[in-house]
Amino acid sequence: MSQILIECQGLPCPQPVLKCKQAIEEQAPVSISIKVDNKAAQENVSRFLSTKGYDTDVEIVGDEYVITGLKKTEEACLACEEMSNAELAEIDQQKILVFIASDVMGTGDDELGKKLIYNFILTLKEMGKDLWRVVMVNGGVKLAVATSPCMEELSKLEEAGVSVLVCGTCLEHFNLTEKKGVGTVTNMLDIVTSFQLASKTIRV
Repeated sequence: MSQILIECQGLPCPQPVLKCKQAIEEQAPVSISIKVDNKAAQENVSRFLSTKGYDTDVEIVGDEYVITGLKKTEEACLACEEMSNAELAEIDQQKILVFIASDVMGTGDDELGKKLIYNFILTLKEMGKDLWRVVMVNGGVKLAVATSPCMEELSKLEEAGVSVLVCGTCLEHFNLTEKKGVGTVTNMLDIVTSFQLASKTIRV
């Protein structure tokens, strides 16, 4: 059985995912294990392995996470492929990407800026099916925590089918990883790919 181990402790986002991607493309392992030392990297690697047709299991060893991926059966992989094709078809119909890099909108008065960003997120639903994805980085990730007044509106967007991605490195930086209330933890590879796939990007 082809099996490899990649040690990614101390590597910043998105290097663990990129190393995992390279190993799969070059070696096509049946089993692959990746060691990381933070929750955001663990979630990103686990999600990436799932998209590549691996069943994943996570073991916590001290302060480290060991993510093990086992290649799915051919039947399961076909089901994954069908799902991916459906997701790609959906992306073809929904092209607007909203990129949020702060928990306030504009400059001059932060209290006003907080009201404006809330109203902006509240109004995003008016884009309808054209709204495809919301990406939050830097201070923008503060909008996705459980105590944020914007969390409920972001949850409604997610329930309506909008992809909500929250930067894992940014959550770690602000010590908010365990407080995230909405969205999927993401990495720079996903963010760059999002810009590539979107037909229009709105930056806040």
